[in-house]
Amino acid sequence: MSDATTAAPASGGTLKVSKVSEAIIRIAGNSQDGIQAIGGFLARLAGRSEQEVMTHMTIPATISGGPSIFQVRIGSGEVLSSGDEADVLLAFYQHSYDEHIASLKKGGIVLYDSDHIKPNPDWESLYHHVGVQISGLTVEAIGGTAKDKGKNIYALGLVAKMFDLNVAKLEKLIGERFTSKDPSILNNAMAAFHAGYSHSLGHVIETFAFVDSQKKGRPQVVMNGNEALAYGLIAAGVRFGAGYPITPWSDIMELLRRELPKYGGNFIQCEDEIASISMAIGGSYGGRVSVTGSSGPGISLKTEALGWAVMAEMPLVVVDIQRGGPSTGMPTNVEQSDLNIACFGGHGDSPRVVLAPADVEDCFYSAIEAVNIARKFSVPVILLSDQAIASRIEAFPEPNLEVLCQDISPDLTPVAEHKPYDLSAAGGVTRHLAPGTRIENGKYPVATGLEHDEYGHPTGSPKLHMQMNAKRRQKLQTLAAELPVPAIYGPSEGNVLLVGWGSTKGPIKEAVDRARAAGDSVSAIHLRHISPLPPGLENIFAGFNHVQVVEMNDEGLYGYGQLGAVLRARFGDGKIRGLTKTDGLTFKVKEIVERARVNVATGLRKF
Repeated sequence: MSDATTAAPASGGTLKVSKVSEAIIRIAGNSQDGIQAIGGFLARLAGRSEQEVMTHMTIPATISGGPSIFQVRIGSGEVLSSGDEADVLLAFYQHSYDEHIASLKKGGIVLYDSDHIKPNPDWESLYHHVGVQISGLTVEAIGGTAKDKGKNIYALGLVAKMFDLNVAKLEKLIGERFTSKDPSILNNAMAAFHAGYSHSLGHVIETFAFVDSQKKGRPQVVMNGNEALAYGLIAAGVRFGAGYPITPWSDIMELLRRELPKYGGNFIQCEDEIASISMAIGGSYGGRVSVTGSSGPGISLKTEALGWAVMAEMPLVVVDIQRGGPSTGMPTNVEQSDLNIACFGGHGDSPRVVLAPADVEDCFYSAIEAVNIARKFSVPVILLSDQAIASRIEAFPEPNLEVLCQDISPDLTPVAEHKPYDLSAAGGVTRHLAPGTRIENGKYPVATGLEHDEYGHPTGSPKLHMQMNAKRRQKLQTLAAELPVPAIYGPSEGNVLLVGWGSTKGPIKEAVDRARAAGDSVSAIHLRHISPLPPGLENIFAGFNHVQVVEMNDEGLYGYGQLGAVLRARFGDGKIRGLTKTDGLTFKVKEIVERARVNVATGLRKF
C-alpha cells in the first residue's frame, strides 16, 4: 500500500488506522465461489466513492469452472494499470495460497481461509498472515443447508473492515445485486457480510483508510469495457444488431438484446456468424448503421460478407473482442492477435477502418466514433477491443448524454439524382441512401457484391474495376488526413519511444513514469486508429533512437509483432522493433521497463 500518511490508535489502543492513497487487492479462489462478485463490489464502490479503479481477472475456459483470480486496484489519484504486485492477497484454497503468494509485495498481508489453507512457514516471515475460518464462520452466520455458499460475501465484510470501507454503500450494492432474487438470498448475503465485518482482525496490526479522492465532486460511472462499448453503440443511435454467442463478445450481445428494445430497437441472435453479419448488413442497407460482433473465430467466418460490405460500400460496425488464438485457443485469456485479420482479412483488396479502444472509457466514445465514421464514409468499421478491456472495471467521468446521444434514423428526403459510387465525388466519399428515398430522375441504383458502375450495375470493365478500387482506397486516405496526430507522453525527443495500442495504454504510461524516474529517456504514444494510421508518425519516430511496439501477440517470423510489421511496412524504418508476448496475461509495468532496457542494451535485431 502506498503513501501511508497518518496513523492513529484504534479503540483499545491495539490497532492503528493508516491513511493510504491506493491499495492493490488480489482475490484468489475458484470461479464458482463468486470471486468476480467480490472484486466487482469493491470496484463499483470505488467508483461511487469518486476514486480511480482498475481491475484484472482470469477465469477458467472450462464450463465446470476452476482456479480464478480478481485483482482490483483502488486509488485516490490516477490509476493506470491493475498493478504488478498486490498489497493484500485474499486466498480461499491451498492452491490459491501456493500459486499467488508470490504476487504479494514483501511485507504484504495474506488473508486466508484457515479451514482450507495451511500456511508455509518459510513465507510467514516474508508476509503478514491473517487466518480466518471463512468457510466455517459463513455457515455459522447463515445457518441452514447453504454450507459455505456466501463465503465470498463474508470475505467482502472482512476486506471492508480492513479498509474502513463505506458500509452503507456496500449494503446498497449488495441489495442491487440480489434484488431480483428470492428475499432469503438477500437476507443471507447481508447476514454473511455483517458477520465478516464484525469479525475481529486484531492480528492485522493495523487497518487502512483511503485519503480523500482527488476527483471529489465529479460524477462517475463504473462499468467494464463491454458494457461501455454497448452503451456507446446505443448512444450513437444504433438500433439493430445481430450476433452469435462467443466469449468474450457475448456480454455485449446480451446487453444489446436487453437494452435495445427500450429504445425502439432490436438485437437478433442468429444461427451462426455468417447469418449474423449478413443480417446486420441488411439492417445497414435499410438506412441505419447496424452492428454485429464476435471474437477471432467468428470474425474469420464473417470475412466473406465483410468483403461484400466493402464492395457495396455499406456502413457497418463489426466488434471484435480479441482472445488467445488461433482456433479455439485460450478463450478466456487476453491477446492482441486479431490485428492482421481486422486490417487485411478477406479476399481481394478490401480496405476497411479499424479502431482500437484504449481503455473502458474509450470503449464508449470509440463506439460513437465508429458509427459516425461508418455513416460518413459508407464503410465497414471494425472495433478491435480485447479481453482485458472487455472484462476489467474502471470508473470514468459521467458522459454528457444530452449532447452525445444522436438520432441516425434514415433520411428519406427526395433527391434529384443519386450515384452511390460516383467516381467524381470529393475524396471518394459517397453516401448510401435508404431504400424508399425518392430519386426524381427515376434512375434507382442497386447494391451488389459484383464490381459495378457508378449506379451499382455489374460490370466486367477493367477500367471501372481500377477506378472503383481507387475510390474505395481513397476514402480511407481521406479519413486518414482528418485524424489527429497522436499525443506524445513525455518529451518529443529521446532514446526510446514505446508504441502501444488497445489495453496496453495504462501499463505503458506507468512504465514511462517508472523509467524516467530511474533516469531513462523514455516516452510513449498510443494508437487508437490502426487502419488507416494517423498522420505525423514518421516525424514522431524521427525524434527517438529506438521505437519499440508493445503488443500481446507473437513476434512473428521477423521479430516485431503485428502492429510492428504494419509500421515497418508503412515507414520502412529499421529501428521499429517489437516488444511482444503471448502468455495470455496483460503486461506488467516492470515487464515493459525491463524488456525495453534489454532490447536497447543488446541492440537485438533478428533480421
